[in-house]
Amino acid sequence: MTASSPGQIQSVQTTFAILEYIRDSEGAGVTDVADAFSVSKSTAHGHLSTLASLGYIVDVDGKYRIGLQFLEFGHHARSRYNLYEAAKPEADQLAQLTGERCQIMVVEDFRGVYIYQTAGEQAVQTDSHIGGTVDLHCTAVGKSYLAYLPDNELEAYLEQVGLDERTKHTITDPEKFREEIERVREQGYARNLEERIEGMNAFGAPILTEDGEVLGAISVSVPTTRIDDSVDENELVEQIRRSARVITIRTTYS
Repeated sequence: MTASSPGQIQSVQTTFAILEYIRDSEGAGVTDVADAFSVSKSTAHGHLSTLASLGYIVDVDGKYRIGLQFLEFGHHARSRYNLYEAAKPEADQLAQLTGERCQIMVVEDFRGVYIYQTAGEQAVQTDSHIGGTVDLHCTAVGKSYLAYLPDNELEAYLEQVGLDERTKHTITDPEKFREEIERVREQGYARNLEERIEGMNAFGAPILTEDGEVLGAISVSVPTTRIDDSVDENELVEQIRRSARVITIRTTYS
């Protein structure tokens, strides 16, 4: 286990690290946790039994899994965003109209967080999910958001987070990325051309306040093979931008 930074409590860090380990492992036993964190089995059992008694994990045939108690936290966190209530019906309609997967994203600490996703009848399942976090620089929703930040905040993102490569198509050069962001600003929408997942494209638009402040973004994901064959990019982009404008109106007057 890593040492705590000044002002941080190591036992709390350990507890959340164990929760993340259980989540990522899709279940873990006492021995698994003891080995993963280099602690005794009695210490591992103490952490797990405490979390289980509070309802945050459950014992399923000797393996602890994340409990439903976290649903309440997720609902509470999402309810803070007026954007969710305003965007959900529009996202549902857009997914039905396009037949593809539609997602709504907000940003916290320079990480994109999906607060809603919905799928049309021909949507392809990916690794993204509600509550999941994603990089901003390699997603259509993320680039839509970054494009409407002040320049100093965009530069802060580049300095603090960087442009890690996710696929061979990811833009990793800062100057080329700035050019990409400028294109998004000029066009009013962003494209992700296999930059996060090979074989998947996405198109997104920012959700703005009436004053031009960015609240989040909306996007539609489409397999590369369907672009041009059955999906008209220009038509899809206009549908997404229209949905973003409708959400802006709803957030303003709801």
